[in-house]
Amino acid sequence: MSHPAAPGSPGRSAAVPTVTGVRTTERSVGGAGIDATRTRADACPGVVSPHLAADGALARVRLPGGAISATALRAVAALAEVAGDGAVHLTSRGNLQLRGMDPDDPRPVQRLDAAGLLPSRTHERVRNVLASPLSGITGGVADVRGLAAALDRDLCARPSLASLPGRFLFAFDDGRGDVAAERPDVCWLAVSDDDGELLVAGAPTGLWCFSADSPSLLLDAAETFLLLRAEHAEDPDARAWRAVELPDAAIRIGDALVARWGTTRAAAPTGPGRAAGPSAPTLDDSSSRVEGLDGGSSRATGPRGATPPRRTPAAAEPRRLGESSCRAEGLDESSFRATGSGGAASTARRTGSVGSSSRPEGSDRSSSRVVGVLGSGAVGAAPVLGELSVAQLRVLAELAPDVIVTPWRTLVVPAPHDPGTALDRLREADLVVDPQHAALRVSACAGTPGCAKSLADVRAHARSLVTSGADGPVHVSGCARRCGAPHGTHTDLVATGPRTYTTEEHR
Repeated sequence: MSHPAAPGSPGRSAAVPTVTGVRTTERSVGGAGIDATRTRADACPGVVSPHLAADGALARVRLPGGAISATALRAVAALAEVAGDGAVHLTSRGNLQLRGMDPDDPRPVQRLDAAGLLPSRTHERVRNVLASPLSGITGGVADVRGLAAALDRDLCARPSLASLPGRFLFAFDDGRGDVAAERPDVCWLAVSDDDGELLVAGAPTGLWCFSADSPSLLLDAAETFLLLRAEHAEDPDARAWRAVELPDAAIRIGDALVARWGTTRAAAPTGPGRAAGPSAPTLDDSSSRVEGLDGGSSRATGPRGATPPRRTPAAAEPRRLGESSCRAEGLDESSFRATGSGGAASTARRTGSVGSSSRPEGSDRSSSRVVGVLGSGAVGAAPVLGELSVAQLRVLAELAPDVIVTPWRTLVVPAPHDPGTALDRLREADLVVDPQHAALRVSACAGTPGCAKSLADVRAHARSLVTSGADGPVHVSGCARRCGAPHGTHTDLVATGPRTYTTEEHR
């Protein structure tokens, strides 16, 4: 990869950032868990509880499923214009961020609440929900539209879940493997038009349920996570932020849900419209017991009268998620200390007995570049480095009643008012609509002057990479934390000074 000159000050020639070292790293634990102890509490920002950055308060606006209405887009644009730095940033979880605000300004809370973007002040930081953004438009085996909104409503109605860490992530994958590859803590992965399997930290649990019951199952899994993390560390500041940090998370959460919902292992669903699963073995009294649950309890219904999930046979060999989804969460190494390596290894061995993963062969992550003509009248675009101007936000609000923000910092316009002119309008607004554009291969953290920890103006350097045409996925970071780095194979440029970087190849 060539590394072009970084832009200099106006009137001066650009200097070339120096690459001082190269390292290849692989962080793959198969979703098995990391035996780790945190040394500080999670502090993900929200709107009510913003983060105080070097350039002012930073507020994160959660968009479950990435969906936002045109009316809400206009409200966000107006807020960024009068109270922020004039831009809105897309995040790797399909949310929005506003920067450069006064932490004592009441307008962000007031205006976002009035726009319907703050339905619960107690739960605002835990409303992290992904959904396959092209579901119902093109591809996938199920239509998961509406499931994120349903989960969000029920999430805000469960007081206990307000204590989830701000990094805990829910996901609904329509079967193509796109958001399942984004390392959600709990994910419903569709295997047919109405059936799917629960994954925990990327590992199969062997529990299946109908799509209508999936929000309840994911929320119950999240409540179980809270119980397990309390057992894992008595000190609240030392407790896990992510399911992958708990030893045997998929097995322990799956077994707890079996006991809670009242079901025994059963065959994967078959029949019209359903994917064929492995055959169910004949269960005798001993083999049908899970944590003291006998066969007689399999007739019970789950919480709120939902249909109990079915569990695939214990002997079935699980099919794993894609390579990228099996990596550990990009943990901030400065915030925890490892307490041993046996947990991850032992979990990796044990997950083979959980059940059959229902994921389709091969993970379709092409939707991470959902730009251009998408089908069914939908179009997609991307702002350079995920940064939208107020003017661009207003163009988006004019184009359609709703927009979807993807976890790859792109935008889907599912139903433009005028499909024939929508793509031209996006192009005229300086949004990227060419799937081959270099901007889709370059990302960056906030850098200086916005972040006090950054050692360089990484966004200026990243823009120079876009201009010269980066030839592979590259993320430019101002420090070793690598905030906002993508999960798949990519090159990390990590600043060691104002114009010097080390290069790390992540596979």
